[in-house]
Amino acid sequence: MSVEQLAVASLVLALRGDAPVLAVDDWGAMLVRVTLAIVAGGAIGGDREVAGKPAGLRTHMLVSLGSALFVMAILQMGDSTEALSRAIQGVAAGVGFLGAGEILQKRKESGKWAVKGLTSAAAIWLSAALGVLAGCGLWQLCAIGGGAALLILVSAKWFERHLPN
Repeated sequence: MSVEQLAVASLVLALRGDAPVLAVDDWGAMLVRVTLAIVAGGAIGGDREVAGKPAGLRTHMLVSLGSALFVMAILQMGDSTEALSRAIQGVAAGVGFLGAGEILQKRKESGKWAVKGLTSAAAIWLSAALGVLAGCGLWQLCAIGGGAALLILVSAKWFERHLPN
């Protein structure tokens, strides 16, 4: 049986409530999921680090890893999909506080307020989502989401610079 078939079979069993998605003694699967979470968070964090943002490589890697660990704990306990849903909701809400810390308002010389850090806050939230996907073993969706995020972060910056104010 291929890795993909095992992942699908585990997910189907878990959604039916018949078995945990992640066995306690499956060190290989745990290592792959944790590594994927770290790499996904690192990819987003690396972009933010290069841009000189306060929440960079380490922050995004830790957010993604933490998110993966929260969902992996539920999956290993074999709890219901409701428990998994609550864990994901908790991660999304909790990471919102980190993102809020990234958003700053300051008054420009013109007297108008400028909001800074929204992209960084969204990137932190996205890193958490990628960690959840990695923790759940949904590596394809994690890879697609991470790639799309990098494409947006890089290409949208170019468009923003070339659009008229």
